Amino acid sequence: MCLIVTLIMLVLSIQNLMEGYYNIGILQLVIALGFSFMLWRNIQKVRCDRSGNCNSCMLPDWLTKWFSKKED
Repeated sequence: MCLIVTLIMLVLSIQNLMEGYYNIGILQLVIALGFSFMLWRNIQKVRCDRSGNCNSCMLPDWLTKWFSKKED
């Protein structure tokens, strides 16, 4: 499902960019990149669960800094 949405949004983005609708095209491109990131993350998580070695399946440090919990 995620792959289908990614491909559809990517095709629509390219079509809108070619037609000159740059705002909509860029927004759809960002959405397609978000879905491709989710797809990549799901594939990594499945590999991690199957192999049992979950140390190498963590998110990159630059990304985890954005979503880390702040303790008061």
